[in-house]
Amino acid sequence: MRAPRTRRKPGHAAVPPTLSVRLLGHVALDMKPDGMIGARVGDQTVPLGRFGAPAATCARSLSAGIAWGSVQAGTQDADTELQVLVRRLAMHGLLEYHLSHPATGAAMVVIEPQTPDYVPRTPLLGEDDAVCLSRFAFLRRRGAHMVLESPRSRAVLQLCDTAIAGFLAGLSTPQKLSTLRGQTGFPGDELIALLIDSEIVFSQKSARAGNSRLAEGDQAFALWDFHDLLFHTRSTQGRHANPSGGLYPYVGVIPPLPAVRPSWPGKKIDLHEVAGAAPHDNAPIGKLLRDRHSLRVYDNEHPITLVELAHFLGSAARVQSRWTSEVEPGDADGAVDYAARPYPSGGGCWELELYLAVDRCDGLPRGFYHYDAGDHALVPIAAREDQLDAMLGGAQYAMGAPASPQVLVTIAARFGRISWKYSSFAYSLVLKDAGVLIQTLYLVATGMGLGGCAVGSSNIELFAKMTGLDFHVEGPVGVFALGRGPDHSG
Repeated sequence: MRAPRTRRKPGHAAVPPTLSVRLLGHVALDMKPDGMIGARVGDQTVPLGRFGAPAATCARSLSAGIAWGSVQAGTQDADTELQVLVRRLAMHGLLEYHLSHPATGAAMVVIEPQTPDYVPRTPLLGEDDAVCLSRFAFLRRRGAHMVLESPRSRAVLQLCDTAIAGFLAGLSTPQKLSTLRGQTGFPGDELIALLIDSEIVFSQKSARAGNSRLAEGDQAFALWDFHDLLFHTRSTQGRHANPSGGLYPYVGVIPPLPAVRPSWPGKKIDLHEVAGAAPHDNAPIGKLLRDRHSLRVYDNEHPITLVELAHFLGSAARVQSRWTSEVEPGDADGAVDYAARPYPSGGGCWELELYLAVDRCDGLPRGFYHYDAGDHALVPIAAREDQLDAMLGGAQYAMGAPASPQVLVTIAARFGRISWKYSSFAYSLVLKDAGVLIQTLYLVATGMGLGGCAVGSSNIELFAKMTGLDFHVEGPVGVFALGRGPDHSG
């Protein structure tokens, strides 16, 4: 598909900046005589498939860069194959895009995709359109470079021309495009269009007064504070390309902290002597806490049953009571509904929902389900089989387990439910709620003789594709694997 071109004001610079696609600097292409092409990264090679000689010839230019417009506009067989090759490289995160100055060829910005399906686009710009910097956009130093980012964006822009930073500062209030074009140092319509496509800048048909959150055009985004959305997108997987997980980045640099904090100075009060043989040690909750442990291996010959799953969900998350309360006495417009669950929740919001990726459950078909806590029911969601496999496989990898969990519970938050009430620490409350729910799931599973394991990572983009919900409207904040352990009895 041809990328749409921007409208240019008569008399404006005739030669626009050029957008090209190229391999990352540490990537090389291996060309085999039989037409097989692979991408070599260090001592690893990613197979990309077999291509004809014309496409392979074009591919050799990817290290220096190929004009993006020519890749998009290809209609011949060689061009079509090149599109396939570029798409496969993008799926592995091996490409970047350069917007270069037409006169010098020097890069103005380098676009670094953060999701495999990112494709740069240049939406049409109207003469009377006004553009404004998103309140989620931020500029920071990364190593020796300045990068422009936004938790809304699927790309990071490395600024190679420092003058662009000054230009962006002027977009803190809406500016008409016709006015910007007349300014000295205007970087060009192409950059503005790319910034709009990346949701770092947003456009309006006419300039608006004020800086209302609603001006960006998405009511759900209006409920988010900047730091909360940034933390959500950067502490999960799916919308950034940063290394994540147990990478031990400071081995040999900083020694690990001890497991138990060194004691404070002063005389200790020995609690063993005070408590003695307390009867609380034999209380049911004490036994559950002591018996609770993470189980990553399950008995797939005797999987969890639908009856057990029903008891598990009902004990941990079923709605127990409902009521309505007014924010201000006598203000019916500010009435808020409440639906209490068995676990505590900040402000009584109970914003968490459970989604189940079921691999093995006796009495329940393999699939993806939402737990309706109000009606105590499971509702199937028509997710694709490969998406279900990816979700289960991701949890298996994160746990280091030999097989997928029998049931994978994704804890998702309806963010607007809690951010409608709280500012500054709304997302912090969501994570606290997720923590107490995970402990509740652990204790219920332990009490039922089932095995559970909290999983430290989740993919918010995969969840969005499986549910059709925007990542900022409802998304994962916790994951819990569930199944029957191999040492079960009976």
